[in-house]
Amino acid sequence: MFDVFGSVKGLLKLDSVCIDNNVFRLHYKATVIILIAFSLLVTSRQYIGDPIDCIVDEIPLNVMDTYCWIYSTFTIPNRLGGRPGIDVAHPGVSSHNENDEVKYHKYYQWVCFVLFFQAILFYIPRYLWKTWEGGRIKMLVLDLNCPVVSEDCKTDRKKLLVDYFATNLHTQNFYAIRFFICEVLNFVNVVGQIYFMDFFLDGEFTNYGADVIRFTEMEPEDRADPMSRVFPKVTKCTFHKYGPSGTVQKFDGLCVLPLNIVNEKIYVFLWFWFVFLSVLTGIALLYRAAVIVGPQIRMYLLRARSRLAPQDQIEAISRKCQIGDWFVLYQLGKNIDPLIYKELVADLAKRLEGKETV
Repeated sequence: MFDVFGSVKGLLKLDSVCIDNNVFRLHYKATVIILIAFSLLVTSRQYIGDPIDCIVDEIPLNVMDTYCWIYSTFTIPNRLGGRPGIDVAHPGVSSHNENDEVKYHKYYQWVCFVLFFQAILFYIPRYLWKTWEGGRIKMLVLDLNCPVVSEDCKTDRKKLLVDYFATNLHTQNFYAIRFFICEVLNFVNVVGQIYFMDFFLDGEFTNYGADVIRFTEMEPEDRADPMSRVFPKVTKCTFHKYGPSGTVQKFDGLCVLPLNIVNEKIYVFLWFWFVFLSVLTGIALLYRAAVIVGPQIRMYLLRARSRLAPQDQIEAISRKCQIGDWFVLYQLGKNIDPLIYKELVADLAKRLEGKETV
Protein backbone atom coordinates (compact mmCIF):
# COMPACT_ATOMS: atom_id res chain seq x y z
CA MET A 1 0.00 0.00 0.00
CA PHE A 2 2.75 2.43 0.92
CA ASP A 3 4.50 1.63 -2.37
CA VAL A 4 1.34 2.63 -4.25
CA PHE A 5 1.12 5.95 -2.44
CA GLY A 6 4.88 6.52 -2.26
CA SER A 7 4.73 9.24 -4.88
CA VAL A 8 2.49 11.27 -2.58
CA LYS A 9 5.57 12.03 -0.47
CA GLY A 10 6.62 14.40 -3.23
CA LEU A 11 3.74 16.69 -2.24
CA LEU A 12 5.42 17.28 1.12
CA LYS A 13 8.53 18.70 -0.51
CA LEU A 14 8.95 22.41 -1.06
CA ASP A 15 9.29 23.32 -4.72
CA SER A 16 12.62 24.88 -5.66
CA VAL A 17 10.76 27.24 -8.01
CA CYS A 18 7.31 28.65 -7.20
CA ILE A 19 4.97 28.69 -10.21
CA ASP A 20 1.65 29.33 -8.42
CA ASN A 21 0.47 30.87 -5.13
CA ASN A 22 -0.51 29.92 -1.59
CA VAL A 23 -4.24 29.42 -2.31
CA PHE A 24 -3.38 27.18 -5.26
CA ARG A 25 -1.11 25.10 -3.01
CA LEU A 26 -3.91 24.62 -0.48
CA HIS A 27 -5.77 22.73 -3.21
CA TYR A 28 -3.11 20.44 -4.65
CA LYS A 29 -0.89 20.03 -1.58
CA ALA A 30 -2.86 20.38 1.66
CA THR A 31 -6.21 19.04 0.45
CA VAL A 32 -4.73 16.16 -1.55
CA ILE A 33 -2.61 15.07 1.44
CA ILE A 34 -5.63 15.31 3.77
CA LEU A 35 -7.89 13.26 1.49
CA ILE A 36 -5.30 10.55 0.84
CA ALA A 37 -4.49 10.32 4.56
CA PHE A 38 -8.20 9.89 5.33
CA SER A 39 -8.53 7.28 2.57
CA LEU A 40 -5.64 5.30 4.03
CA LEU A 41 -7.10 5.63 7.52
CA VAL A 42 -10.45 4.20 6.44
CA THR A 43 -8.85 1.30 4.57
CA SER A 44 -6.57 0.35 7.45
CA ARG A 45 -9.09 -1.92 9.15
CA GLN A 46 -6.48 -3.60 11.32
CA TYR A 47 -6.09 -0.40 13.32
CA ILE A 48 -9.78 0.23 13.98
CA GLY A 49 -11.29 -3.28 14.12
CA ASP A 50 -13.77 -4.97 11.79
CA PRO A 51 -15.77 -2.61 9.56
CA ILE A 52 -19.06 -4.28 10.55
CA ASP A 53 -20.24 -6.78 13.18
CA CYS A 54 -23.80 -8.15 13.07
CA ILE A 55 -25.75 -10.34 15.49
CA VAL A 56 -28.78 -12.49 14.54
CA ASP A 57 -30.09 -15.84 15.67
CA GLU A 58 -29.63 -18.97 13.53
CA ILE A 59 -27.43 -17.24 10.92
CA PRO A 60 -23.64 -17.69 11.06
CA LEU A 61 -22.08 -14.37 12.09
CA ASN A 62 -19.57 -14.28 9.24
CA VAL A 63 -22.40 -14.80 6.71
CA MET A 64 -24.46 -12.02 8.29
CA ASP A 65 -21.49 -9.64 8.40
CA THR A 66 -20.71 -10.22 4.73
CA TYR A 67 -24.34 -9.96 3.63
CA CYS A 68 -25.03 -6.73 5.50
CA TRP A 69 -21.76 -5.16 4.32
CA ILE A 70 -22.63 -5.93 0.69
CA TYR A 71 -26.34 -5.13 0.69
CA SER A 72 -26.30 -2.20 3.17
CA THR A 73 -28.02 -1.64 6.50
CA PHE A 74 -30.82 0.74 7.49
CA THR A 75 -32.20 2.91 10.29
CA ILE A 76 -35.61 4.42 11.04
CA PRO A 77 -35.28 8.24 10.90
CA ASN A 78 -38.36 8.95 13.06
CA ARG A 79 -36.87 6.83 15.86
CA LEU A 80 -33.73 8.94 16.23
CA GLY A 81 -35.17 11.07 19.03
CA GLY A 82 -36.16 8.35 21.48
CA ARG A 83 -34.33 7.56 24.71
CA PRO A 84 -31.82 4.75 24.04
CA GLY A 85 -32.58 1.68 26.12
CA ILE A 86 -36.07 2.92 27.01
CA ASP A 87 -37.93 4.10 23.93
CA VAL A 88 -35.57 2.59 21.37
CA ALA A 89 -32.72 0.09 21.43
CA HIS A 90 -30.37 2.62 19.85
CA PRO A 91 -30.94 5.93 18.02
CA GLY A 92 -32.76 5.02 14.81
CA VAL A 93 -33.00 1.33 15.74
CA SER A 94 -36.47 0.14 16.71
CA SER A 95 -39.35 -2.01 15.55
CA HIS A 96 -41.13 -0.51 12.56
CA ASN A 97 -44.06 -1.06 10.24
CA GLU A 98 -44.76 -0.45 6.56
CA ASN A 99 -45.67 3.20 7.17
CA ASP A 100 -42.31 4.09 8.74
CA GLU A 101 -39.62 5.65 6.57
CA VAL A 102 -36.57 3.46 6.18
CA LYS A 103 -33.18 4.98 5.39
CA TYR A 104 -30.57 2.69 3.86
CA HIS A 105 -26.87 3.30 4.40
CA LYS A 106 -24.68 2.16 1.51
CA TYR A 107 -21.96 4.81 1.49
CA TYR A 108 -19.59 3.05 3.92
CA GLN A 109 -18.49 0.57 1.24
CA TRP A 110 -17.26 3.43 -0.94
CA VAL A 111 -15.78 6.02 1.45
CA CYS A 112 -12.12 5.06 0.89
CA PHE A 113 -12.54 5.05 -2.91
CA VAL A 114 -14.48 8.32 -2.98
CA LEU A 115 -11.88 10.10 -0.84
CA PHE A 116 -9.08 8.96 -3.13
CA PHE A 117 -11.09 9.97 -6.21
CA GLN A 118 -11.61 13.42 -4.68
CA ALA A 119 -7.86 13.73 -4.12
CA ILE A 120 -7.29 13.07 -7.83
CA LEU A 121 -9.83 15.74 -8.76
CA PHE A 122 -8.05 18.28 -6.56
CA TYR A 123 -4.76 17.54 -8.28
CA ILE A 124 -6.08 17.94 -11.86
CA PRO A 125 -5.77 21.79 -12.01
CA ARG A 126 -2.18 21.51 -10.77
CA TYR A 127 -1.42 18.86 -13.40
CA LEU A 128 -2.91 21.05 -16.12
CA TRP A 129 -0.95 24.09 -15.00
CA LYS A 130 2.34 22.18 -14.82
CA THR A 131 1.71 20.86 -18.33
CA TRP A 132 0.78 24.26 -19.73
CA GLU A 133 3.53 26.07 -17.83
CA GLY A 134 6.17 23.76 -19.27
CA GLY A 135 8.93 24.83 -16.87
CA ARG A 136 9.07 28.41 -18.20
CA ILE A 137 9.62 30.09 -14.81
CA LYS A 138 12.28 27.56 -13.82
CA MET A 139 14.08 28.20 -17.10
CA LEU A 140 13.87 31.99 -16.67
CA VAL A 141 15.11 31.96 -13.07
CA LEU A 142 18.52 30.75 -14.34
CA ASP A 143 19.71 29.98 -10.78
CA LEU A 144 19.28 33.63 -9.81
CA ASN A 145 17.40 32.47 -6.72
CA CYS A 146 20.80 31.87 -5.12
CA PRO A 147 22.15 34.95 -3.30
CA VAL A 148 25.75 33.97 -4.13
CA VAL A 149 26.28 34.40 -7.87
CA SER A 150 29.45 35.61 -9.58
CA GLU A 151 29.21 39.10 -11.03
CA ASP A 152 29.92 38.01 -14.60
CA CYS A 153 27.39 35.19 -14.40
CA LYS A 154 24.77 37.49 -12.86
CA THR A 155 25.30 40.14 -15.56
CA ASP A 156 24.99 37.60 -18.37
CA ARG A 157 21.84 36.05 -16.95
CA LYS A 158 20.19 39.41 -16.30
CA LYS A 159 20.91 40.38 -19.89
CA LEU A 160 19.33 37.14 -21.08
CA LEU A 161 16.18 37.91 -19.07
CA VAL A 162 15.98 41.49 -20.32
CA ASP A 163 16.42 40.28 -23.90
CA TYR A 164 13.70 37.69 -23.35
CA PHE A 165 11.21 40.26 -22.07
CA ALA A 166 12.03 42.75 -24.82
CA THR A 167 11.68 40.08 -27.51
CA ASN A 168 8.48 38.52 -26.11
CA LEU A 169 6.75 41.71 -24.99
CA HIS A 170 2.94 41.45 -25.31
CA THR A 171 3.10 37.78 -26.37
CA GLN A 172 2.65 36.12 -22.96
CA ASN A 173 -1.00 36.87 -22.27
CA PHE A 174 -2.12 33.34 -23.09
CA TYR A 175 0.40 31.99 -20.57
CA ALA A 176 -1.21 34.07 -17.81
CA ILE A 177 -4.75 33.26 -18.98
CA ARG A 178 -4.07 29.53 -18.62
CA PHE A 179 -3.04 30.05 -15.02
CA PHE A 180 -6.20 32.06 -14.37
CA ILE A 181 -8.24 29.21 -15.92
CA CYS A 182 -6.65 26.78 -13.44
CA GLU A 183 -7.58 29.11 -10.57
CA VAL A 184 -11.19 29.08 -11.77
CA LEU A 185 -11.03 25.27 -12.03
CA ASN A 186 -9.91 25.13 -8.39
CA PHE A 187 -12.99 27.09 -7.32
CA VAL A 188 -15.36 25.07 -9.53
CA ASN A 189 -13.82 21.85 -8.21
CA VAL A 190 -14.12 22.64 -4.49
CA VAL A 191 -17.72 23.91 -4.80
CA GLY A 192 -18.63 20.97 -7.04
CA GLN A 193 -17.16 18.53 -4.54
CA ILE A 194 -19.31 19.95 -1.75
CA TYR A 195 -22.39 19.07 -3.81
CA PHE A 196 -20.84 15.75 -4.84
CA MET A 197 -20.42 14.74 -1.19
CA ASP A 198 -23.96 15.92 -0.51
CA PHE A 199 -25.15 13.54 -3.23
CA PHE A 200 -22.90 10.78 -1.88
CA LEU A 201 -24.38 11.14 1.62
CA ASP A 202 -28.01 11.39 0.41
CA GLY A 203 -28.33 15.15 0.88
CA GLU A 204 -26.84 15.24 4.37
CA PHE A 205 -23.48 16.96 3.77
CA THR A 206 -24.30 20.61 2.97
CA ASN A 207 -25.82 21.21 6.42
CA TYR A 208 -23.78 18.60 8.27
CA GLY A 209 -21.22 20.90 9.93
CA ALA A 210 -23.85 23.52 10.81
CA ASP A 211 -26.05 20.81 12.35
CA VAL A 212 -23.13 19.56 14.45
CA ILE A 213 -22.51 23.11 15.75
CA ARG A 214 -26.19 23.56 16.62
CA PHE A 215 -26.19 20.13 18.31
CA THR A 216 -23.40 21.16 20.70
CA GLU A 217 -25.36 24.27 21.73
CA MET A 218 -28.67 22.48 22.49
CA GLU A 219 -29.83 21.06 25.81
CA PRO A 220 -28.90 17.37 26.23
CA GLU A 221 -32.52 16.22 26.54
CA ASP A 222 -33.64 18.11 23.42
CA ARG A 223 -30.92 17.31 20.95
CA ALA A 224 -30.65 14.57 18.35
CA ASP A 225 -27.08 13.89 17.30
CA PRO A 226 -26.73 14.66 13.54
CA MET A 227 -23.65 12.42 13.45
CA SER A 228 -25.80 9.49 14.55
CA ARG A 229 -28.29 10.34 11.82
CA VAL A 230 -25.72 10.52 9.03
CA PHE A 231 -23.22 7.99 10.41
CA PRO A 232 -25.11 5.61 12.72
CA LYS A 233 -22.98 3.31 14.85
CA VAL A 234 -25.76 0.72 15.24
CA THR A 235 -28.12 -0.18 12.39
CA LYS A 236 -30.55 -2.90 11.36
CA CYS A 237 -30.19 -5.52 8.65
CA THR A 238 -32.79 -7.99 7.36
CA PHE A 239 -31.77 -11.43 6.11
CA HIS A 240 -34.13 -13.77 4.24
CA LYS A 241 -33.69 -17.49 3.78
CA TYR A 242 -35.82 -20.57 3.10
CA GLY A 243 -37.12 -22.60 6.04
CA PRO A 244 -37.55 -26.40 6.22
CA SER A 245 -40.95 -26.25 4.49
CA GLY A 246 -39.73 -23.94 1.71
CA THR A 247 -41.30 -20.76 3.13
CA VAL A 248 -39.27 -17.54 3.28
CA GLN A 249 -38.03 -16.77 6.76
CA LYS A 250 -37.12 -13.22 7.81
CA PHE A 251 -34.34 -12.54 10.30
CA ASP A 252 -33.83 -9.10 11.82
CA GLY A 253 -30.29 -8.38 12.95
CA LEU A 254 -28.41 -5.58 14.66
CA CYS A 255 -25.16 -4.38 13.10
CA VAL A 256 -22.42 -2.37 14.77
CA LEU A 257 -20.43 -0.09 12.44
CA PRO A 258 -17.23 0.92 14.28
CA LEU A 259 -15.92 2.47 11.06
CA ASN A 260 -18.53 5.22 11.37
CA ILE A 261 -16.74 6.57 14.43
CA VAL A 262 -13.95 7.52 12.04
CA ASN A 263 -16.24 8.53 9.16
CA GLU A 264 -18.22 11.04 11.19
CA LYS A 265 -15.06 12.84 12.32
CA ILE A 266 -13.61 12.81 8.80
CA TYR A 267 -16.68 14.44 7.27
CA VAL A 268 -17.04 17.03 10.02
CA PHE A 269 -13.46 18.12 9.31
CA LEU A 270 -14.03 18.03 5.55
CA TRP A 271 -17.14 20.19 5.87
CA PHE A 272 -15.25 22.96 7.65
CA TRP A 273 -12.19 22.58 5.40
CA PHE A 274 -14.17 22.69 2.16
CA VAL A 275 -16.23 25.70 3.28
CA PHE A 276 -13.05 27.54 4.31
CA LEU A 277 -11.31 26.60 1.07
CA SER A 278 -14.24 27.62 -1.15
CA VAL A 279 -14.57 31.02 0.57
CA LEU A 280 -10.82 31.63 0.37
CA THR A 281 -10.71 30.59 -3.29
CA GLY A 282 -13.67 32.82 -4.08
CA ILE A 283 -11.86 35.79 -2.51
CA ALA A 284 -8.75 34.89 -4.52
CA LEU A 285 -10.81 34.94 -7.72
CA LEU A 286 -12.15 38.41 -6.89
CA TYR A 287 -8.57 39.53 -6.31
CA ARG A 288 -7.56 38.00 -9.65
CA ALA A 289 -10.42 39.76 -11.45
CA ALA A 290 -9.29 43.08 -9.95
CA VAL A 291 -5.72 42.39 -11.12
CA ILE A 292 -6.88 41.64 -14.67
CA VAL A 293 -9.01 44.77 -15.07
CA GLY A 294 -6.83 47.15 -13.01
CA PRO A 295 -3.42 48.19 -14.41
CA GLN A 296 -2.95 50.44 -11.37
CA ILE A 297 -3.41 47.44 -9.06
CA ARG A 298 -0.79 45.51 -11.04
CA MET A 299 1.63 48.39 -10.60
CA TYR A 300 1.08 48.45 -6.83
CA LEU A 301 1.56 44.67 -6.61
CA LEU A 302 4.76 44.83 -8.67
CA ARG A 303 6.00 47.63 -6.44
CA ALA A 304 5.27 45.50 -3.37
CA ARG A 305 7.11 42.56 -4.92
CA SER A 306 10.17 44.68 -5.80
CA ARG A 307 10.36 46.97 -2.78
CA LEU A 308 14.03 47.75 -3.38
CA ALA A 309 13.46 49.13 -6.89
CA PRO A 310 12.72 52.86 -7.44
CA GLN A 311 9.09 53.76 -8.05
CA ASP A 312 9.72 55.42 -11.40
CA GLN A 313 11.22 52.20 -12.78
CA ILE A 314 8.19 50.20 -11.66
CA GLU A 315 5.87 52.71 -13.32
CA ALA A 316 7.90 52.60 -16.54
CA ILE A 317 7.60 48.81 -16.67
CA SER A 318 3.88 48.85 -15.80
CA ARG A 319 3.13 51.25 -18.64
CA LYS A 320 4.75 48.95 -21.19
CA CYS A 321 3.62 45.56 -19.85
CA GLN A 322 0.36 43.77 -20.56
CA ILE A 323 -1.17 41.24 -18.16
CA GLY A 324 0.99 38.33 -19.39
CA ASP A 325 4.25 40.31 -19.15
CA TRP A 326 3.30 41.50 -15.67
CA PHE A 327 2.40 37.98 -14.56
CA VAL A 328 5.72 36.45 -15.66
CA LEU A 329 7.69 39.31 -14.09
CA TYR A 330 5.69 38.98 -10.85
CA GLN A 331 6.30 35.23 -10.75
CA LEU A 332 10.03 35.82 -11.23
CA GLY A 333 9.95 38.18 -8.26
CA LYS A 334 8.86 35.27 -6.06
CA ASN A 335 11.89 33.22 -7.04
CA ILE A 336 14.81 35.59 -7.71
CA ASP A 337 16.96 37.01 -4.92
CA PRO A 338 15.59 40.52 -4.03
CA LEU A 339 18.86 42.34 -4.72
CA ILE A 340 19.25 40.69 -8.12
CA TYR A 341 15.58 41.32 -8.87
CA LYS A 342 16.06 45.02 -8.15
CA GLU A 343 18.88 45.16 -10.70
CA LEU A 344 16.79 43.21 -13.21
CA VAL A 345 13.92 45.69 -12.84
CA ALA A 346 16.32 48.60 -13.41
CA ASP A 347 17.80 47.04 -16.55
CA LEU A 348 14.36 46.10 -17.87
CA ALA A 349 13.00 49.62 -17.27
CA LYS A 350 15.90 51.10 -19.24
CA ARG A 351 15.38 48.66 -22.12
CA LEU A 352 11.63 49.27 -22.31
CA GLU A 353 12.13 53.02 -22.19
CA GLY A 354 14.80 52.81 -24.87
CA LYS A 355 17.47 54.25 -22.59
CA GLU A 356 19.87 51.35 -22.57
CA THR A 357 23.20 52.19 -24.10
CA VAL A 358 24.44 49.69 -26.64
